[in-house]
Amino acid sequence: MQKRSKTPQKSFAHKPVSGWEVLKDRQEHVESYARTYMEFLSAVKTERECARYVMDRAKADKKLHVVENRGKAIAVCRPGTNALEEGVRIVVAHMDCPRLDLKANPLYEDTDLAMLKTHYYGGIKKYQWLARPLALHGVVVREDGSTIECVVGEDEADPCFTIDDLLPHLAANAQYSKKVGDAFVGEKLNIICGSRPDLKAKEDKVKQTILGLLHEKYGIVEQDFVSADLEVVPAGGAREVGFDRSMIGAYGQDDRVCAWAAFTAILDAKKVPFTSIALLVDKEEIGSEGNTGAKSMFLEEVLWDLSERMKRSIDPARVLYRSRAISGDVNGAYDP
Repeated sequence: MQKRSKTPQKSFAHKPVSGWEVLKDRQEHVESYARTYMEFLSAVKTERECARYVMDRAKADKKLHVVENRGKAIAVCRPGTNALEEGVRIVVAHMDCPRLDLKANPLYEDTDLAMLKTHYYGGIKKYQWLARPLALHGVVVREDGSTIECVVGEDEADPCFTIDDLLPHLAANAQYSKKVGDAFVGEKLNIICGSRPDLKAKEDKVKQTILGLLHEKYGIVEQDFVSADLEVVPAGGAREVGFDRSMIGAYGQDDRVCAWAAFTAILDAKKVPFTSIALLVDKEEIGSEGNTGAKSMFLEEVLWDLSERMKRSIDPARVLYRSRAISGDVNGAYDP
């Protein structure tokens, strides 16, 4: 009996391949891209700063159309060769990150320390915010309507802030014997911002020192905190991780890694068949609610804006029906 010739059987299984292997012939490009990404992460710590950074970079390309939403969301659009009515291509990513926000009346004094009350935004691991250098970023609107940009704690010459933690030998009952969620309470994540008293003041001497410094440097008074948008974030820039410098350690990579990838893709794509949009939004960490989140009418407004620029008459719902979109977000690189 004649034996049948054996043919190699094709495997239908998926075998992941390392990105280093895929890009082994483009190492210089990988390093260059990583450097610009690290510069971006170091420069932006809030959604406002991210939107402004993208806006400033996009201005260099006159063919891009940019739509900004209240300083906290932004759409970068590359008009395509096809008519707008045929649909668009969208990558959506969010620029907001877990953080601590100052409350409306945050400043108080306790045990001769000036403190700032906070509430956490998004999904944070509370214990990670203790006993580490923190920076303050945001905007203060003064009584006369003028705004003050505030960044304290990033420059090496700046002071920074912190949240106190218990010494190890005092933490046995207060922390070690409890569940993590009970040991570290969000309401207690208050910022230490000073301890020097104003010796001329009759009460709240340390608080009066802080108020005096704030008025001297920024021209603000305590009431201005009510109309402020101030965020507390880890201080310091992005760093390379590992002896081989193969990883990047930085605050805010969820989801500014996708925001940066979407934006740089729009920059690099000089000619596209369909109008392409990098839609960078706010509020994802709290359910995408609000007028700057993905659930808002911002995308429809972007399409109206594009139609006016291109002198096309459109129905945004029809355009979206013919469109395709990718929702960009991070994933764990390693499953423990």
